[in-house]
Parts: sequence; C-alpha cells; structure tokens
Amino acid sequence: MSRVKIALAQVSSSPDRGRNLERCLDAMRGAAAQAAGLVAFPEVVLDRFFPQRPGDEAARDLAEPIPGPSTERVAALARELGLVTVFNLYERAADGRTFDSSPVFDADGTLLGVTRMVHVAQYENFFEQDYYDLGDRGAPVYDTAVGRVGVAICYDRHYPEYMRALGVGGAQLVIIPQAGSVGEWPYGMFEAEVRTAAFQNGYFAALCNRVGVEEQLTFAGESFVSDPEGRVVARARSGEDDLLVADLDLGRAADSTARRLFWRDRRPELYRDWLE
Repeated sequence: MSRVKIALAQVSSSPDRGRNLERCLDAMRGAAAQAAGLVAFPEVVLDRFFPQRPGDEAARDLAEPIPGPSTERVAALARELGLVTVFNLYERAADGRTFDSSPVFDADGTLLGVTRMVHVAQYENFFEQDYYDLGDRGAPVYDTAVGRVGVAICYDRHYPEYMRALGVGGAQLVIIPQAGSVGEWPYGMFEAEVRTAAFQNGYFAALCNRVGVEEQLTFAGESFVSDPEGRVVARARSGEDDLLVADLDLGRAADSTARRLFWRDRRPELYRDWLE
C-alpha cells in the first residue's frame, strides 16, 4: 500500500483526564470517517502539560502501564476502525521507571511496540527530566498496514542523529508527537528543522502539536506534514483544535532526492570516529 490518508488529531487537553481520552477516541472516529488509514496525537495528550512545573510528585502518579487502561481502549477502537494509531502518554514501566512514550497500534489493534523519548529536556517550563527517564529502545521503525512508520517524540526531533536513524531504519513516514509553545524557539525554526530532516532523510514527516493555553504556556497547534522534498503539504489551524487530514503517497520516499543522491554518497565508515 503506497497511497494513504493520515490524520493529525490536534486536540487540546483539559484537567479532566477521562474527557481527554474520550475526545481522542472521538478524533479516531473522525479520522476513520474521512477514510484515514493512520491517526496520530500530540505529546502526553491525556494530561495537562505537567512538566512546566518542576518536581510535582502528584503528577508522577499520572503515569500508567502500556498496555493499560487507556491504551486498551485505544487499541480496541483501532481494531474496530481498522486504523493505525500512534498515541502518546506518560508511561510507567514494570520496574517503576517513567517515560514519555508512544505506543504504536496496527490497524488490527496489535501493539507493534512502544517508542520512548530518548533525549529529555530540562529548562524553564520544560522540566522533563523531573518526570521522564531516558528512553532505552532506540529509534524503532514499525511495519504497519500503511507502510513503515517511525516516531520522534518532541525533543528527539532536534537531534539529527535520531532523525537519521529513522531513515536508516527505512521509515517512509515519521510521526512527531509534540508539545511546542509559542515563542519557545526562533520564528520559523519549529517548521524548518522538520522540513530539513524530511529532505535530508527522504521521508514524510508529520508533526502533531499540542494546542491551547495551559498555565504558563500557550501551545500553538499549527500541526503540519512535510513531504520528502521538505515541502509543507498540509497544515492545521493555529490556536484551536483541528483534525488535519493529508493524502500521501508514501512510495515517494523511495524516489526522493535523499534516496537518489544523499544516501548513495554517504560515508558512514567515517562518521563514528568524527562523532566520538
């Protein structure tokens, strides 16, 4: 399958966790109603953005296992709708560690795996190291019903090594669950680095951002999709909930500039010494 519609569920998060989950499930139904084959969600969408507060022990209690109460409902609906689903939530592992995690469900509801954020931020309003352990699962790429899909969770998108690893893994589409606030980075950088990664690595990149005002932060929304040539082909509204649907031909990844030229001329035998 080469051609697919994907949906980015740009949904705001209220203080009511149960309501947030219901709104995510409604977004899945909305995506299926528009014939989407895949739906993706923003970062830690079930909760208000607790990392803006340092060391909140009560927030740590929000973490849940995968599989768990929320993901079981997501998986069941993914199976019912035949919808590949890239979710994101605060995970508690069996050993007590906690992660910013994206479980990936295939169109039959099967849990294909869980990507955990590898690089964890720690700066004003993003005190994420107070909550998240460092991801220990690398940069997996999943064979889904719609194609080969990788996930770069929020901060990981800043690291060329991580984005390259998804390309090495053969990703045709990279989903980026995001919590990007207004004024966090220089104007235009939010979009430019994702477009550059898509162009350099030869895949589609789809960033699904949080939206809404939450205490000290205003999340912009403006979710978007870049094609493998670095062109934005779809964009969600600014500052409000939206369901962005984009019609993609994932087969274009194989014929991209990166795959025709950049990958051909790489010299990976040199890079390890340079970087170490």
